[in-house]
Amino acid sequence: QVQLVESGGGLVQAGGSLRLSCAASGSIFSIAAMGWYRQAPGKRRDLVAGISTGGSTNYADSVKGRFTISRDNAKNTVYLQMNSLKPEDTAVYFCNAAFVRAGVSYNYWGQGTQVTVSP
Repeated sequence: QVQLVESGGGLVQAGGSLRLSCAASGSIFSIAAMGWYRQAPGKRRDLVAGISTGGSTNYADSVKGRFTISRDNAKNTVYLQMNSLKPEDTAVYFCNAAFVRAGVSYNYWGQGTQVTVSP
């Protein structure tokens, strides 16, 4: 069983920074592509940033230059450093792990952590 536990959310003023962490249990971290998604009230869940097993990254246009995703395979943890936060970044942020094992695709989600950016 894979578990993803996010932490680091909170309330911050516009222009501030937060660092989200997602710790993964199980033995899948090194083979999983990891991602951060976010969902604001009444909106769909969208990809914010992703990182492959090899360290390649991709970002939503709205966060490029402000957010950085990274992973520490030794700690089974993925991070999202968020700088220059804006009120429109307010959402619940979810960690995602996706991998293939024995030809079967798996997709796991964390419980989410709230990020609120005040004007």
